[in-house]
Amino acid sequence: MRSDRIPLVALAGQPNVGKSTVFNLLTGLSQHVGNWPGKTIERREGTFICDGRVYRLVDLPGTYSLTANSAEEVIAREFIVREKPDVVVALVDAAILERSLYLVAELVSLPAPVIVGLNMMDVAHQEGLEIDVQKLEAALGVRVVPMSAAHNVGVRELVEAVDQAVRGEYLYAPRRPAIRADHAEVLAEIERLVSPWTPSPYPPHWVALKLLEGDEEITRLMQAHLPAEQWETVHKILKAHEDALVAVASGRYEWIRQVIRAAVSRPRRGQISLTERLDRWAAHPFWGLVILAGILGLAFWLTYTVGLPLVDLLDAHILQPLAGLSRAGLEPISPWLAGLVADGLIGGGGFMLTFLPILVIFFAIMGILEDVGYMARAAYVMDGLMHPMGLHGKSFLPLFLGFGCNVPAVLGTRVIESRRARLLTALLAPLIPCTARMTVVAFLTPIFFGAAATWVSWGVVLLSLVVLAASGMVISRVFLRGERAAFIMELPLYHIPNPRTIGLFVWQRTAEFLRKAVTVILPVSLLVWALSVLPGGTMENSYLAWLGYRLEPLGRLMGLDWRLVVALLSSFIAKENAIATLGVVMGTGEDAGLARLLAQAYPPATGLAFLAVQVLFIPCVATVAALRQEVGWRWTLFNLGFQLTVAVVVGAAVYWLARLGGL
Repeated sequence: MRSDRIPLVALAGQPNVGKSTVFNLLTGLSQHVGNWPGKTIERREGTFICDGRVYRLVDLPGTYSLTANSAEEVIAREFIVREKPDVVVALVDAAILERSLYLVAELVSLPAPVIVGLNMMDVAHQEGLEIDVQKLEAALGVRVVPMSAAHNVGVRELVEAVDQAVRGEYLYAPRRPAIRADHAEVLAEIERLVSPWTPSPYPPHWVALKLLEGDEEITRLMQAHLPAEQWETVHKILKAHEDALVAVASGRYEWIRQVIRAAVSRPRRGQISLTERLDRWAAHPFWGLVILAGILGLAFWLTYTVGLPLVDLLDAHILQPLAGLSRAGLEPISPWLAGLVADGLIGGGGFMLTFLPILVIFFAIMGILEDVGYMARAAYVMDGLMHPMGLHGKSFLPLFLGFGCNVPAVLGTRVIESRRARLLTALLAPLIPCTARMTVVAFLTPIFFGAAATWVSWGVVLLSLVVLAASGMVISRVFLRGERAAFIMELPLYHIPNPRTIGLFVWQRTAEFLRKAVTVILPVSLLVWALSVLPGGTMENSYLAWLGYRLEPLGRLMGLDWRLVVALLSSFIAKENAIATLGVVMGTGEDAGLARLLAQAYPPATGLAFLAVQVLFIPCVATVAALRQEVGWRWTLFNLGFQLTVAVVVGAAVYWLARLGGL
């Protein structure tokens, strides 16, 4: 390695082995979060320093193996093969070492030197496991560093081991797994045939192994590079040994068994661990659901009990006074400029910033639950209930978050490994009635339904959930057919959460939201405000009203006139805008006068239809921005079109059924 080159270190490991904790401890705030090229999968990269030398650290996606079964696995192995890191740190969970070593068995078959970070040694000790690190090193043939990253134990030793490897002070002589004996000659023959045509930088031996495993990516690669006759020979051998995958895997599992026998002492038979005792309740088919409901109810209560007063405080003591001052100061100069700043800038983009307390509290709660190991249990117990929608258990948490705000619901889909499930969950999240939508429902239902308002409110919420379930079935079976992936989840052992990891998680997610508020929400807020006052300075003569008149024929299908249509359109910025817009177009403010005018102007059937459309209408601009970021423009536009169609169809059905019912 040249002395002027910054050493590259790759951090690999299966999910839930503590990679995020180690990465955050090493890089702190000197890290960058983005997406891998051409992928929506998060890429984290940062730097750390050891003895004056700067190291570049890349956190690879969590994977159970390096076979092309998912985008994450392809990304991890392509990075190691193509970027040629100076060291690969393979983090393993000491408490479940046998399962964690499968990825190591694949990593040592690649050229990059491997160092094993034996994390969660404290948890392994609690589980009654004793691991002889020196014997483990001898069995693996690689450097092993015992760690408890949650307590910042062993991290410095890991950095020193990396530094020694980069400086050439680490003799790397791994004991690699061997294929089962009955297929050893087949592997040698395949390697001999493909070696002259194996494209750089792929190792011929590794390529031969992947061909025997039936790896689709490597099969396509070699089919493109081998001469037709040579490929035909290779293909015949592969067809004659279709059980070779078992032979390869058997060799790795035998290698793991030998390592475990040499280095690990298990607890006495019959001893019950803390995780097993807790999971008797947390993973129980019935009590697990009860515990989950209690935890999520507590999280929901805490988020809004603490967060909503802070939101009101920010609005009352910062936004409103700031808007008033800007209006008073700019009105003499330019009424138009005063409106732009007070209503568009502060009232639009600034309003979204008041939700920061809710997001910070929510991200902190989710970070704690994830780090302690409970989120996997929540997904496990919800799996059966999510299947009718074409989803699995991990989709439940992001959807639940949508009751607070659809933005974190969409962003929360990142915890789902399957691309199909992640996409489907993100598309369904905007159908959850958020607190902003429920504000409109709570204001309007007493106006149209009086004493029955509570029942109507619950009915509207239930309607939205029924539509969500039906939409999930339709999208899953019509638009995402053939992409369903099996739900496989590792239940990690419980452990004490790391405050530093949680703090950085909250910081990253909050900073991400702030970037979106400045780059997307604010410009769109100003645009919609301009449409609401131009060209005449009033809502009634604005471009927005003009659009409302043009869309009124469509609105009439649902019993809505142009004023109600404009209220729906204005809710694109913030759902609460629907009430403020009605106050403007009806000629009064948000008071009893508005309630009286609405009750006089519209029958209950129209009010019910408007409520149904409001909870199903296209999401706010913040959610659209989150969708574009997570799933791209194509699926975002699909979501908007699908949700608009659903809102119109359901709204029309509710209106005409209500008319038939005499409302």
